[in-house]
Amino acid sequence: MKKVTIIGSGLGGLATAMRLAHKGHDVTILEKHQTPGGRLNVIYKDGFKFDLGPSFMSMTYELDELFNSIGRKNPVELVELDPLYQVFFEGKEKPRLIYKNLTKLEEEFRDIEPDLAAKVDRYLTRAGQFFHDTEDKVVKSNFDSYLGYILKLTRVPLKHLPYLFKTMWSEVNKTFTSEEVKVIFSLVAFFLGSTPFQTPAIYSLLNYTEMRHNGYWKVSGGMYTLVEEIIKILAEMGVKIYYNTEIKGFNKINGRLDSVVDQNGKLWRSDIFISNSDAAAFRGQVLGRKKFREEKLDKMHWTLAPFTIYLGVKGSIDKLMHHNYFLGSNFKGYAETIFTTSISPQKPYYYVNVLSKSEKTVAPEGHENMFILCPVPDLRFKPDWSDREELAQNIIDDLSARVGFDISSNIVSKTILDPNDWAESLNLYKGSGLGLAHDIDQVGAFRPKNKDEEFSNLYYVGASTTPGTGLPMVIISSRLVSERIGNELADV
Repeated sequence: MKKVTIIGSGLGGLATAMRLAHKGHDVTILEKHQTPGGRLNVIYKDGFKFDLGPSFMSMTYELDELFNSIGRKNPVELVELDPLYQVFFEGKEKPRLIYKNLTKLEEEFRDIEPDLAAKVDRYLTRAGQFFHDTEDKVVKSNFDSYLGYILKLTRVPLKHLPYLFKTMWSEVNKTFTSEEVKVIFSLVAFFLGSTPFQTPAIYSLLNYTEMRHNGYWKVSGGMYTLVEEIIKILAEMGVKIYYNTEIKGFNKINGRLDSVVDQNGKLWRSDIFISNSDAAAFRGQVLGRKKFREEKLDKMHWTLAPFTIYLGVKGSIDKLMHHNYFLGSNFKGYAETIFTTSISPQKPYYYVNVLSKSEKTVAPEGHENMFILCPVPDLRFKPDWSDREELAQNIIDDLSARVGFDISSNIVSKTILDPNDWAESLNLYKGSGLGLAHDIDQVGAFRPKNKDEEFSNLYYVGASTTPGTGLPMVIISSRLVSERIGNELADV
């Protein structure tokens, strides 16, 4: 049995704690925030319960695997969303409903995209082939070297090679004729913090996972229910969690990490350390590695920052459903400038989650619970968010006009979080919402590794290490780092 200290209680850290505690290790979690969950967190305010960040699950079988790995059944109830979501385009009163059922989907777009079902089927079949041909070889593998990664890639069928050198937009552009349909199949990249004009075509596999492979699922009671259930299990396992504890420094002995130091100067010693803080930023900001100093970090490609609004609204907004996207009319122009602008968008693209449509317990009777997410530039490009109230009102006014409901006059609770808030509360580098983006030179072995380069007893888990961003990916990340630790302990 080893003493294990995990820095951060995001889903990756919590999942790793479960796996290692189940193996008999003595696990302690240190968390900067006052509540566990990282981005998968909660806001209780004015009688409302708001999910802080993630608002749905995909690849839910990874969640089942996590609980099965510790001999338990998944304790949360998952409900599949159908339709998946709806999309409002600027100037169009009627939203487009997005179904997994291709017959329904074709009927929804019959006026602008002929033979849509056949086109989507071909597109998803190709994306699905890539997904299944690479899932075990690339996504679910640990890598010890660039050479090992390249050798793994040589086992991927050659027909997928062009995917590596094309963008996601190029794939949708050659498949569909309607601009609206092209945009819809690109949203999965945009709202995961990048743009389809930069994201490699390989990430069309995300369209496959959402529309054919597994779909989108809500967690009954809200997403934070998942964290609450994991915390119960960790308590039963004897895992200790210390909140309001931020790691600021470290001590080393003979090539090993001897202890980490919190903001009060307290030393936390352990046999094994796992950082669930950002894998790149932790190396630079806490460990002081030259390769990850601010100048180097700033040159990396980070996902967009979140600008989020949490509204408690009196009344029922009939035009909204669980998931809603609100888009303008200049997608390419917007996407090409949003990363680097220093000005808040005047006609922002945003996502609206209305949890009260399916969970009556999250809002007082006769009220709506609304979470609005607008991807914006990170703090490298826009450090000044003194215009946050103006941007929030801009979004609220636009939303009100498009759904035919006076939201401003009916707000009973409002919370705004800008990129500075996200950076400060959760140590997100320059406010980047989902960590490092998934450029070809930032995936696989080119992503910051889950084993430290210098300290033999320091590991990493989470969005900015292997395999990448998203709830299913960080669950896989927890499995990969746990397997690595287990194998290395067995070799000692």
